Amino acid sequence: MSRARILPWLNLTLRSACSLCRAGFMEGQPQGLPNPAEMENGTEPCGEERPSEIQETTVTEGAAKIAFPSANEVFYNPVQEFNRDLTCAVITEFARIQLAAKGIQIKVPGEKDVQKVVVDLSEQEEEKAEMKEGANLAPGDQPRTAAVGEICEEGLRVLEGLAASGLRSIRFAREVPGLQSVVANDASARAVDLICRNVQLNGVAHLVHPRQADARMLMYQHQKVSERFDVIDLDPYGSPAPFLDAAVQAVSEGGLLCVTCTDMAVLAGNSGETCYSKYGAMALKSRACHEMALRIVLHSLDLRANCYQRFVVPLLSISADFYVRVFVRVFTGQAKVKASASKQALVFQCVGCGTFHLQRLGKASGAAGGRVKFSAACGPPVAPECEHCGQRHQLGGPLWAEPIHDLDFVGRVLEAVSTNPGRFHTSERIRGVLSVITEELPDVPLYYTLDQLSSTIHCSTPSLLQLRSALLHAGFQVSLSHACKNAVKTDAPSSALWDIMRCWEKECPVKRERLSETSPAFRILSVEPRLQANFTIRDDANPSSRQRGLKRFQANPEANWGPRPRARPGGKAAGEAMEERRRLHQNKRKEPAEDPVQRAARLKTFPCKRFKEGTCQRGDECCYSHSSPTPEDAAEATPSDGPKTPYQNPPGPGVATGPGVD
Repeated sequence: MSRARILPWLNLTLRSACSLCRAGFMEGQPQGLPNPAEMENGTEPCGEERPSEIQETTVTEGAAKIAFPSANEVFYNPVQEFNRDLTCAVITEFARIQLAAKGIQIKVPGEKDVQKVVVDLSEQEEEKAEMKEGANLAPGDQPRTAAVGEICEEGLRVLEGLAASGLRSIRFAREVPGLQSVVANDASARAVDLICRNVQLNGVAHLVHPRQADARMLMYQHQKVSERFDVIDLDPYGSPAPFLDAAVQAVSEGGLLCVTCTDMAVLAGNSGETCYSKYGAMALKSRACHEMALRIVLHSLDLRANCYQRFVVPLLSISADFYVRVFVRVFTGQAKVKASASKQALVFQCVGCGTFHLQRLGKASGAAGGRVKFSAACGPPVAPECEHCGQRHQLGGPLWAEPIHDLDFVGRVLEAVSTNPGRFHTSERIRGVLSVITEELPDVPLYYTLDQLSSTIHCSTPSLLQLRSALLHAGFQVSLSHACKNAVKTDAPSSALWDIMRCWEKECPVKRERLSETSPAFRILSVEPRLQANFTIRDDANPSSRQRGLKRFQANPEANWGPRPRARPGGKAAGEAMEERRRLHQNKRKEPAEDPVQRAARLKTFPCKRFKEGTCQRGDECCYSHSSPTPEDAAEATPSDGPKTPYQNPPGPGVATGPGVD
């Protein structure tokens, strides 16, 4: 066969073989995803059949019904229902504000009926009120309304950047009125396939548009003013830091940005250098670490927004369970951006007594020609050593030093949830958390805790009402914090706070002979208080939320609740491996209990170093041996493979026998 005939024959044979192989491989596999444009328009065929051997679980949350694999292939955490309920409530009030400016009223299910019961108006009075409202309208005009599940042409455009199963997006479509569209995006093809089927299951394909893309690239593609989203929700597994730069550019003017952070170990100071690399701030280990985490996230958002002449205005900042959640509005304005430095502060925290001081990065230096000028602040606000205990200071931050809540907006959300409690499953907890937030001092960053103050000076702990009453009697303000139930948020200086604790110690004395002269407790208690505290209980010392017993912290809903393992392909096997890993690591740092008799016999095999030096005065009561050991006993006494006890130390220079005691 000639070469001219061989080449076409080989080409044809190879093409046929490739076609057969491709057909065999694709048989039984899910079809490829449609192009992004079709997915965004909601025209793709959703709800494809999945292999029968994969088991699925159906979950009902709010008004949504979600089917997801029983294996850990798509991430779902039922503990965060409070997070999703609160987000729906916040977006609803944000939509009410935004659409009211356009003359559109939203209709929330169950809200109108409840309001009728609360106001208790008669039917005639309601008819008169409706007639009066209708008289104010121009002829031919009708009040425009937006209902749940309907497309509002002038409504909000929502993006959920990391949708997973699509639960949050579907709940938006079925519970939040005044929406134009909801883009449920995820980078995983399996997750997008699941979103498509859940969208069809809930009948919201006209509102929810699945999309498969990298969340960052999708937001970067919507930087134009006309293409920006009114609401962006980011709830990643771990840190949202990689998405913040794109998010502050893709949200509309005055739009709402909702961010969740679950990497609390980093934000709470366990790894300060990692926190700086992600959020641009050093986190400190502190009793107020939960509020500090909120302020670090707000600082990171504002810092990224400032790069594009934008700034953030916090609406609501929540620390709950194992995560923090912030809701901010993003605006543009070069003049306002110049004030951002004065909103950030460094934190000087004493390592001994925990006293902290804030140092602003900038300050307003005055107005010239109607314009406010800003300059660098002067500092530091502390001496090299703490004025109370003489210990050194740690430096943390920068962090957001302005109020972290908009109390007017929080009040609107609280009122809406209180008048319509049947709307959310976690309404009781939402009311409790928001009620405490409305009672917080807005201009007081961070807080102290009861156990921190008392443990520093080794005294008994006063009751919360006693400490609050003492601060109120002294003329200071004090409040609780939603982030910690034992928190004391006050505008009192640290000197007044320690004076109150000194007065409390006089009522419950501490044995001074047990305190080291260099300890913070000894140095603090060695100073006489200049402020005489009054611990008589005041009526206003107990806040309203505490008197009513509102629910702030939920009980553990299930075993091993908290952050779930990351979703992975072949999720069931990964879940079994995770359970085995947890079992192996359980109590791994705890040494098994040792029998006292065995421990005493084991310690008697070690010679007493002080006896050899002639300084041991315990005699027969000494737990170590006072006899000269033989070389064989010394070899056996060497703790080569046994666990060390607090009394064992390595042999010192010139000691040929087992370890002794200093």
